[in-house]
Amino acid sequence: MRYTLTARLLHWGTALALLMVGLIGLWLAWAAPEDEAFKLRLYNLHESFGISLFTLTLLRLLWRWRNPPPPITPPLPPAMARLAFATHAALYALLLALPLVGLMATNAWGFPLAAFGLLPIPSPVGKNAALAPLLSTLHTRLALALGLLVALHAGAALWHHWGRRDDTLTRMGFRRPGGGEGI
Repeated sequence: MRYTLTARLLHWGTALALLMVGLIGLWLAWAAPEDEAFKLRLYNLHESFGISLFTLTLLRLLWRWRNPPPPITPPLPPAMARLAFATHAALYALLLALPLVGLMATNAWGFPLAAFGLLPIPSPVGKNAALAPLLSTLHTRLALALGLLVALHAGAALWHHWGRRDDTLTRMGFRRPGGGEGI
């Protein structure tokens, strides 16, 4: 059995949004452009993709609640199933927390946010010079934790496919060499 088309599109949409927000975030952290106007546009894109990521995560959770994932064949041993559940729960928690903390940090620094320059997002915090650096540090640490979990998630998926030889990747739309279904 495979995930529904909607679940697969939400998964890969999340991966694409996460890649975009991550690459722009790394650019801003380590090679921020000198041009202030361009830097502000990059921040807006980073924050806008973050809002998109938050929204996609909520949609994924709603979809998953209404459409449980198909079982893995062969079934996982109980300890491995618990570890997989805990990893997915942590991924979802970080995918929700990271954009919220980022939004609060942006607001605490005194910057308004309009998603993709169009949709104004209400400020939950307001300017707060004492809170802003703490929220920014928390945002960075959560981003590092998410990056590590995503790497673990991808590595585990590959291990399931080539090491354990179960249907984890084929359920998400990949083909096995020499046959099988695709997206």
